[in-house]
Amino acid sequence: MKIKHLMIAFLLAFSGSTLAQGIDEKINEVLGPYLNGFTNLIFSQIPFFGGVTVPWVVIWLVIAATFFTIYFKFINLRSFGHGLALMRGKYDYSNSPGEVTHFQALTTALSGTVGLGNIAGVAAAVGIGGAGATFWMIVCGLLGMSTKFVECTLGVKYREILPNGHVHGGPMRYLSKGFAEKGLGGLGKVLAVIFAICCIGGSFGGGNMFQVNQALEQVVSVTGGEDSFLANNGWLFGLVVAALVGVTIIGGIKSIGKVTSRLVPFMGVMYVFTGLIVIAMNYDKIGPAFSAIIDGAFSAQSAFGGLVGVLIVGFQRAAFSNEAGIGSASIAHSAVKTDHPVTEGLVALYEPFIDTVVVCTITALVIAIAGFIPETPTSGQGIALTSAAFGSAISWFPYVLTIAAVLFAFSTMLAWSYYGLRAFNYLFGYGKKQDLTYNILFLAFIVIGSSMSLSAVIGFSDAMIFAMSVPNLIGLYFLAPVVKRELTNYMAKIKSGEIKPSS
Repeated sequence: MKIKHLMIAFLLAFSGSTLAQGIDEKINEVLGPYLNGFTNLIFSQIPFFGGVTVPWVVIWLVIAATFFTIYFKFINLRSFGHGLALMRGKYDYSNSPGEVTHFQALTTALSGTVGLGNIAGVAAAVGIGGAGATFWMIVCGLLGMSTKFVECTLGVKYREILPNGHVHGGPMRYLSKGFAEKGLGGLGKVLAVIFAICCIGGSFGGGNMFQVNQALEQVVSVTGGEDSFLANNGWLFGLVVAALVGVTIIGGIKSIGKVTSRLVPFMGVMYVFTGLIVIAMNYDKIGPAFSAIIDGAFSAQSAFGGLVGVLIVGFQRAAFSNEAGIGSASIAHSAVKTDHPVTEGLVALYEPFIDTVVVCTITALVIAIAGFIPETPTSGQGIALTSAAFGSAISWFPYVLTIAAVLFAFSTMLAWSYYGLRAFNYLFGYGKKQDLTYNILFLAFIVIGSSMSLSAVIGFSDAMIFAMSVPNLIGLYFLAPVVKRELTNYMAKIKSGEIKPSS
């Protein structure tokens, strides 16, 4: 994708942005009922306990995470140390097939999950479920590590390496090839096509328009609100972001991996460090905050309300944040340089841990310790609640939060541009024309997303992301024995000394 192609994308995006406000209401009016119908289907509520209802997709994801944790004998805990060694490159070999290192693959996948949901979504969960929701977010994050292990191992196991060295992997591959090995190739292809369609839709909406839209909202809030220049000129913000994304994705996964390997650690450390400062400045409230988290998660008083607003909301936020079971991360992880598929599964364990157990927990603790948890359940609270909690410590901390929000959004768009492209390639073939078509559309949607509300479309695309979990988890259940064999063989070679550290 050359610079002139970026210019074409920006011209299309600019012309689209000038029409944005005029067609926004029309799109929602004409397509809204159909889009909302699909969204309601994916997030429809089912009875859970004592009259409580919960989105079925959350139960679908959590049950899978629990199953894989037990099936693989708590791989999320017992292989934590070896996963760290792999991530640090102690078993990297330069002649291994693939395009990026273990660390670059991890940071690319993390850039797709560590996003605005860690800031705004956690605040919303704590606002509804109270401090106790934090405990269940951590539990769900730990369980989700096992699901990531399975899907990312399969991503490498069934990947395809083209003659030019580019890697194509992910659910599309292990659904079609894995099922074909069992004589169910037709079913596998159907599941792969469903996944690819949902992935493309999700990349344009939840992985693109939603990210730039919410980042713009935070920038506007700290630069004058309704009086801000960007309040009525969001397309300018979108153009800048599109330019930065476009320059990065020209080089494909190698370029994305290089950027995210620097950006993700920086923004993660910056956000966590700022959060720790807020916590340290309120050190006298640390004990009461942890007590509130434990009491809120288990107290008899929350037996009903807590089960609804604490356990369920906590699980829901974690499941939606780390995307374990969605399958998207395996697309990035499949590009890793390795001869042993299970190594990337062990590295991928860290993704839900960092995303949910670390980043989401820091957000929740800052809100709790700063005393910003509402006394009564309150919906509709998001990034503003987190911003207020950060600002309670030092007045200019909301500006740091704004930088984090923009970086989180940017990195998420980088990852989802790659996910969507690989899904697009699976459906329409591989080549420069296909890559160019998808990348131009992706860049154009960045600017459009910064100019339109598109509430129905964004909700629909968000639903498409979680619809990806249906074919993906069917595949994970079906192919779990393959992963177990890979794990057993790998651990035997480690124990015998056949596989040794490279450094």
